[in-house]
Amino acid sequence: WGGDTIVVEMSAQQNLGIDDLLEQLNVVAELEELTANPQGRAKGVVLEANLDIGRGPVATVLVDKGTLKVGDPIVAGAAWGKVRALINERGEQVKEAGPSTPVQVLGLSLVPQAGDEFRAAPDEKTARVVGESRGHTRRVLNQRGDARVQTGVKLEDIFSQIQSGEVATLNLVIKADVQGSLEAVTESLRKLERDEVKVAFVHRGVGGITENDITLAAATNATLIGFNVRPDRKSRDLAESEKVEIRTYEIIYKLLEDMERAMLGLLAPEFEEVVTGEAEVREIFRVPKLGAIAGCFIRTGVITRGTKVRFLREGTIIWKGSIQSLRRFKDDVREVREGFECGIGLSDFQDLKPGDLIETFEEREIARV
Repeated sequence: WGGDTIVVEMSAQQNLGIDDLLEQLNVVAELEELTANPQGRAKGVVLEANLDIGRGPVATVLVDKGTLKVGDPIVAGAAWGKVRALINERGEQVKEAGPSTPVQVLGLSLVPQAGDEFRAAPDEKTARVVGESRGHTRRVLNQRGDARVQTGVKLEDIFSQIQSGEVATLNLVIKADVQGSLEAVTESLRKLERDEVKVAFVHRGVGGITENDITLAAATNATLIGFNVRPDRKSRDLAESEKVEIRTYEIIYKLLEDMERAMLGLLAPEFEEVVTGEAEVREIFRVPKLGAIAGCFIRTGVITRGTKVRFLREGTIIWKGSIQSLRRFKDDVREVREGFECGIGLSDFQDLKPGDLIETFEEREIARV
């Protein structure tokens, strides 16, 4: 090709070019003398972060300099803590991670933001002081839009306010599955702002949609946006009684399209996902040829074989598909009602854990008024 830029042909479908890319990266690193000192306190960057059931805040970090060890005090953005465990890319616990090593870090006080710099601190007190100071600064900066939050409108009302000649402010509460998704959604929504439409983020967070989110949205007349997350049953009931609009998405382009169409008064027919059944996973059975079967208790509604289903862990959608098998004791059945136990087999999904939630649902069009 000429020039100084190395070009490597790659294809994920054909498994082409990965070895060539790695080889070229090594060549460039050697020519540029890209080296790092493994001695001293660790420093690096947060690649991704999420709130994990049972483990708390989990940050995937890449060490840039030094060596990160279990037990090190650490500060990552506004998060701080003591490294409780380090997990490598194979899911194995390790005692330390040197330069250019990606690891998951457990033990932080909260979920840091993707892109935050992390550093090992001299002691835990220093890490806490630095983290809390950064957290305070971020809260102050996030409150810059609070003045317009008080007069904001919901998504469904925004076009009428634009038509009246007023500057419309769209109040939003945003919840996402991981920090990276949250940042991507936030930045994309900010780009939709124009002279007659402003966006105010009442709250942004990682994890499932909770009753606190509903209460906050109701108090600020906000629309609640969920990206790859769902409200639990109590949150849905509260949202209905408080008349809080919840919109959930799994594709960011669909989310942005809805926002743009709302500003033009062109919202397409809205469909709501009506939960028809809810089952709690209580035990896991391994059956030859069938794989993992979830021993479940039907908490509400009816679970029917073949219906659309989503699998939730702490309010976060981790899989969607259909029910492959449904049994009561040894009998295959078509449906199981509230209050009964059953065995559920899911197509192409085996990562089952006690405490997980299985929801069946159907889509119904909402009449606009």
